[in-house]
Formats: sequence, C-alpha cells, structure tokens
Amino acid sequence: MSRTAQRAQLGAMVVTAALLSAVRAEAAGTAYGVDTAEVSEAGNCKVESWLSWASNQDFLAITNPSCVVNITRPVELSVQFQRSRADGEWGTFAAPKFKTNLIPSAIGKFGVAIAGGAAFDLITHETLGFYSYIPATMRLSETVRLNVNAGWQWDRIADTHFFSYGVGMDWRTPDNVWTLTAEVFGLVGLGDPKTVGQPRYQVGLRWRPIDRFSMDVILGRNITGENANWITLATSIRFPAPEK
Repeated sequence: MSRTAQRAQLGAMVVTAALLSAVRAEAAGTAYGVDTAEVSEAGNCKVESWLSWASNQDFLAITNPSCVVNITRPVELSVQFQRSRADGEWGTFAAPKFKTNLIPSAIGKFGVAIAGGAAFDLITHETLGFYSYIPATMRLSETVRLNVNAGWQWDRIADTHFFSYGVGMDWRTPDNVWTLTAEVFGLVGLGDPKTVGQPRYQVGLRWRPIDRFSMDVILGRNITGENANWITLATSIRFPAPEK
C-alpha cells in the first residue's frame, strides 16, 4: 500500500471513529458505532475509554470525555482522543463533537437529534475532515430500542465525501445491569482503499453494576475499513450533575 493510500485510510478511519461515541448511558455508548438521539441533562459528564485489537494487528486506544452544557438547550460537547495503528502506521488524533436533541424519543415514536464535528491529526497538525449526522431513536418498549443514523462525512486528506449510515438495537434487562447491543454501520462513496466502503458489524455485552460505571466486551468486523475481526474492551465512568 502506498503512503498516500495509508494516509487516506487513516483519515477515513479517524473520522469514522469520531462517530463511535454516544451520549446516553442506557443506550449503546462507548465504542459502539451507532449513536442515539438521547442527550442527558445539563451538568452531566462522563469519560468513556476503550481499547480495540484487530486480527490484522491494527489497534485503537481511545478516550472520550464529555459534558452536557446548557446553551439555550442541553448540548453535549466532547473531544475524542485517539492513538491508533493502521497497516503499521501510527497516528494520534482528536475529534471534537457536539450533539443536541431536537425531538424526545418515546415508546413507538422516533426521537431525533443533530450532531457533528471535525477530526484533526495531532502529529501533522492537519485537519482530516468534518462530519455531521442525524441520529434517531425509537423505544420499542421500556427495555428495547432501535437507533438509526444518517449523515455526511468529508475525508479531507483523500478529498472524498461519504454518506454515513448506521442501524442498531439494544436490549437491556429491567434492572439495567445487562445490555446486549447489535449494530451495522458504514460509509457509502468512492474510497481508497475500497474496503473503506464495506459495512462494519459489532455485537457487544454491557455490564453496569452501579449507575456511575459500566464495562463492555464487543466483537466486531471490519471496524476501520479493513477485512479484520476486532475485540474491544470499554469502560464508562459517569459524573452526574449536582443535585439542586
């Protein structure tokens, strides 16, 4: 693979990885790729972190601190910091993001939010790209929900525009201790390498022994646009807003 192709792959990878964080603790969250329409109350913060290993030796180490602030409405602001290895090339990236809910979700009714951000290479000081998307969430019951994402991404290094998509579902136990999540997501558009456009799949199990802490084990396929199997270990630590 040429260095130009490697750079294009890394650019597409980090912009895609910026979509992998969600905000609502009861929904997918952490390293899952399909976001929800949920946004917490202003003052809530959390730190999500995960390590991902691929069968082709690719690697991701990510931490994603976020807080919800009141800017006439609750808006979640986050910055995802990523250290990664792809095809033997190491990179360090940052991806700031915002998200705000427009229509609350309910049982049998889709809620809608809007989100977007950018991705930066912290070594070369280049802007890798920008993205925006609309996450929608429908609660099928008190314990099952469906998440659908649609959006746009621009890989500035390869000067390539993508349509992004994602569909996921999560089932939790009534006590919210265990959650099973399955999802498919990806990019549509001309890409180099061509595997950038192949669908990505993940299934994971979350254990949440207390409200403030959870752990996930996730199995995935083709997560960064390469034909490889992935395993991810993730944690989330939440800091609720002070009681008034």
